[in-house]
Amino acid sequence: MRFLSKIVFHRPLLVLMGLTGFLLPLRSTAAETAGEFRKPTIDLGMFVKDANRTARFLTNAIGFRELPGFSVGAAMGKKIGLVDEQPFSVRVFALDDVDQATRIKVLTFPKVDGKQPDQAYVHSMLGMRYLTLYVKDMNRALERLKAAGVTLLGETPLDLGGGTMLVAVKDPDGNFYELIGPRAK
Repeated sequence: MRFLSKIVFHRPLLVLMGLTGFLLPLRSTAAETAGEFRKPTIDLGMFVKDANRTARFLTNAIGFRELPGFSVGAAMGKKIGLVDEQPFSVRVFALDDVDQATRIKVLTFPKVDGKQPDQAYVHSMLGMRYLTLYVKDMNRALERLKAAGVTLLGETPLDLGGGTMLVAVKDPDGNFYELIGPRAK
């Protein structure tokens, strides 16, 4: 960590590195990965209609923790190639505050409304369709979902056998989540 104090980052590069996941938190990781990737987890970017509503869902209903976010200016967004000169803000959420936690980046664009895709079912459209989260205590997860007023999908919770349960829900924008884990005794 001390070597980083001698490196000078230019602001656009630092923003690009944060946006694309190249800049990891300044803490040591538990173990180096064996493969070619520096981090064995992925970060997911999600464009939402209302960041505050999504933040409440992720934190209150699912159990994510909000981490520091960042903003990207219009020119930088265009240079990255992901947006067409639109400034945007990114709020970051993780299941735990550790280096190797998968992160969800919630993006909001002040000048763009976006289009709501058909999300009746996971097979309604192509693309990444749902997140699977593995919980330690399904009873606790169900209590959190109920307290947040989240409707369970289908006939969940569903017993998968061996003491493992599955619950399916949608976030405020219609994105699917499945929670899998045991019911605590």
